[in-house]
Amino acid sequence: MNAAVRLPGRFSRHALLIATAAVPLTGWAAHAVTLHKRLAATRKDPLTGLLRRDAYTARARRLLARHGDNTTVIMIDADRFKQINDSLGHAAGDAVLAAFGTRLTAWAGPRAAAGRLGGDEFAVVLELAADRRELRLEQLVRMLHTPVTLDDGRTVDVAASVGAAAPDVLGTRDLTALQRAADTALYDGKHSGRAVLATKETATVPSINGRRAGRPGTAAWGRAA
Repeated sequence: MNAAVRLPGRFSRHALLIATAAVPLTGWAAHAVTLHKRLAATRKDPLTGLLRRDAYTARARRLLARHGDNTTVIMIDADRFKQINDSLGHAAGDAVLAAFGTRLTAWAGPRAAAGRLGGDEFAVVLELAADRRELRLEQLVRMLHTPVTLDDGRTVDVAASVGAAAPDVLGTRDLTALQRAADTALYDGKHSGRAVLATKETATVPSINGRRAGRPGTAAWGRAA
């Protein structure tokens, strides 16, 4: 009789222990999910969904180390962005930046490092070998020149300047050097409607006001101005 009375008590204590143990596990799981979301939020730009500078840089360097000569570093500037902000308002400017973020993400794919470096400046590092470079950069230029439709139905003509640099061309896997060369190539082709690939000569051009100047030999791909 006593055993029959004690058995439910033992079972209840056992069930209580399981339930008690499960509470912190459940709480930790929820906490982990929250931490993951917060970490993702700190890694990504909320407007464009692209990586912030630090997260982009870390992933870009990993890609360069892993894929070497089969990578391409690309710098992108939105053209006449201030004019869009001034004439149509900041909401329209934000819509354009968000559209660029969506397009860069779709073009580069999930394994790439696609980042917003600040303002209307973007960068992408991805596995992209020489035999596919021309076709893919032409595709990127077309995507970035497609008009953006705003929430109110208006369309905005947009454009971007694109410069690229590759380890197999420049003989370096250093991200900073490749970005500088790609930035120089970008300004060589500013407003041209073409993607410009940096050459070895590009990397030797001196810097003026933080921008590398001059127009050494470059290869240009994309739509005409």
